[in-house]
Amino acid sequence: MEKQQGKRWSVYYGGVCEIRYHFVWCPKYRRPVLKGSIAERLRQLLEERIVMLGGEIIEIAIQPDHVHLFLRLHTPYLAPAQIAYRLKGYTSRILRKEFTELRRRLPTLWSRSYYVGTVGQVSKEIVERYIASQKGR
Repeated sequence: MEKQQGKRWSVYYGGVCEIRYHFVWCPKYRRPVLKGSIAERLRQLLEERIVMLGGEIIEIAIQPDHVHLFLRLHTPYLAPAQIAYRLKGYTSRILRKEFTELRRRLPTLWSRSYYVGTVGQVSKEIVERYIASQKGR
């Protein structure tokens, strides 16, 4: 894949994209376990994994009982469900291995659910107006 760094859009074979997502997820039972060294290691793991997926973190907030992650991907090849699965699986596996107290307190680190929203540069109304203006061209 070819990409141009430092630009608003990513150019890859077959197209141009700008994809930004806001993810939120919680530990199992919403237990407040994401503190101190666990939170710091989680931040490091998320940064590593997102780079491996071809993206970058725009903003991250780790609260004791949930994670907010705003990221940008440089390719359109991963569905949001795949991104969540890969981030949660990778971080759970490593954190539970490194912090045994997580294994004692929780059967799994993350709950199965998550929130994801796409974030764009323009509003719905602008897109609707643009599409309407293209009719009949």
